[in-house]
Amino acid sequence: MNKKAKRTQNEAPISEAMEAYAGDGALAFHTPGHKQGLGAHPLLKKLITEEGLRQEVSLMEELDDLHAPSGCIKEAETLAAELWGAKETLFMINGTTGAIHAMLLGTLKHGDKVIVPRNAHRSIIGGIILAGAKPVFIQPEIHHQLGITLGLSPKKVKKVLQANPDAKAMVVVYPTYYGVATDLRVLAEMLHVRNMLLLVDEAHGAHLRFSQGLPPQALECGADVVCQSTHKLLGSMTQTSMLHIGSDRVSSERIREAAALLQSTSPNQLLLASLDIARLQMAESGFMLAARAVNLANWVRSKINKIPGLYCVGDEILGTPWAYKLDPTKITVNLEGIDLPGPEAETMLRFMFGVQCELSDPRNILFIISIADTEQECIKLVEALQNLSDMRYDESREINEEFSEPVPVLPIPKMSANPRRSFFANKVKMDFDKAGGLVSGETVIFYPPGVPVLCPGEYITPEIIEYIRDRQAKGARIVGPADTELKTIKILR
Repeated sequence: MNKKAKRTQNEAPISEAMEAYAGDGALAFHTPGHKQGLGAHPLLKKLITEEGLRQEVSLMEELDDLHAPSGCIKEAETLAAELWGAKETLFMINGTTGAIHAMLLGTLKHGDKVIVPRNAHRSIIGGIILAGAKPVFIQPEIHHQLGITLGLSPKKVKKVLQANPDAKAMVVVYPTYYGVATDLRVLAEMLHVRNMLLLVDEAHGAHLRFSQGLPPQALECGADVVCQSTHKLLGSMTQTSMLHIGSDRVSSERIREAAALLQSTSPNQLLLASLDIARLQMAESGFMLAARAVNLANWVRSKINKIPGLYCVGDEILGTPWAYKLDPTKITVNLEGIDLPGPEAETMLRFMFGVQCELSDPRNILFIISIADTEQECIKLVEALQNLSDMRYDESREINEEFSEPVPVLPIPKMSANPRRSFFANKVKMDFDKAGGLVSGETVIFYPPGVPVLCPGEYITPEIIEYIRDRQAKGARIVGPADTELKTIKILR
């Protein structure tokens, strides 16, 4: 029997298998209940398309098994690993949250210490709860005037590693939500010489592989495991991500076992196919698309910096290991010069000028230029920001060089009990404003960007209460606690 030919980057194995099954004509006496679109409501047919519904099947032999891939899914994952330079790649249909959970559950065990930056996404805290690990938090550097998080200082990391020689791993957010990348190679060397793992939340870095104008991707810097949101900056569907294994220091078998525990046994084949097609797109034209995005972003940045009262962050904030590179496709616009809080600016841009930003914080708004954008969209963005300046700029408040008061940085709260123990502990509700000195039983997060202010098991301080109330007053949205207005909070008994 002839050996099957090796797949090439200009193929899409999952999509091809779906199309072949749909065209085979076999009567569908199997799930899903809409039976390849025959029983679908007209609205669903309009939303998905009739062809999409015909191919929306799973668990057939030809369509492979996500949890033990040996056919088209295995072929697609192998092509992705080849393109991104990983030893092995797993397709994830529960977002990068699911990938991060699998990464932590697949590399840590109950009681393991893990070094975690305080700007970690809520999914990292969730993974720590699942694994039963003990987090040791480290404060990343902060640009105090802009109020944005930078990377990790190697000097600070070294101090934490020396104080915790028994730590199993360190998680790094790379790059940050604002596009700032630390010198990850330095951190990788520091960890590996101590036999520790480098685990990377690269949710905003799936595109880094494809341009010299971007920071190097984590796999190239020595990361052991990397989680990427393929949907955030590339062309796959929302909820799809990739988990890349970069070294033999971890067990790919155990990581797959963890992923199997956390992902559906009935994965949506459309989601899997979108990952495969996004890989195909980047294999075909990724370097051209990434170059276009970088060039457009640099043009947008230069135009914004000519608008009175606005300041768009650029390479001038670099020059340290914790602000080593900047992803220029992240357009952070500081609003101090027009005296406008970020959430209010977000609302004005959306409903007055038809432009929606990625996130807003008290001092800034953030826009993403992706492989989808063209000059037309970028011109509209610049025009909207010009209109915002025309409405709010007051020449007497020009502060492009001298910002107002630095943004305060909250000290890392002391921990009474590890997150897993706190998650399962008995809790009672009480008035949040009177909870100073007590231990939180919930995670309190401003979203976006999804970074916890409080984790389960941490002491609530008066400073934290004041900080949260100030952010709420400026329009920031809370997620995490049962009472999202935070009139009450659950505390440990």
